[in-house]
Amino acid sequence: MHLLDLLRIEIIRSLFDKEKADIPIVAMTANAFEMGMNDHIAKPIDVEKVEEVLVALLKE
Repeated sequence: MHLLDLLRIEIIRSLFDKEKADIPIVAMTANAFEMGMNDHIAKPIDVEKVEEVLVALLKE
């Protein structure tokens, strides 16, 4: 994960508007959870897994 990606996540998570700060962020890296993201989708892409993750996040 690149430094700019980490900065973007940090900026989003620190927004004053909590609805925007809590927007789901799904990563394609193994360090997803320790970097403040909601979930992780491994490569190669499994379409069923993508759908499962998105449905779960949209229900929250």
